Amino acid sequence: MAKFDPAPVDIHAADPEHALKADRETHARLESGLMDTFPASDPVSEVQPSPSIHDGDGNGSLWDKVVALFR
Repeated sequence: MAKFDPAPVDIHAADPEHALKADRETHARLESGLMDTFPASDPVSEVQPSPSIHDGDGNGSLWDKVVALFR
């Protein structure tokens, strides 16, 4: 006789083997990036930082900046 399992299988859950494979691939890419940039003062990063205010093109006029304040 089979045991009763009150928790049904979650069909939307992530496959743990797939997640482990993705983690290993990410780790391998980071390691290869680190080896490619050695010796460097800054290690490679997994994420790209968000752009700052100073990353803009700087070609906007004063009027464009004033109008942007009221949008």
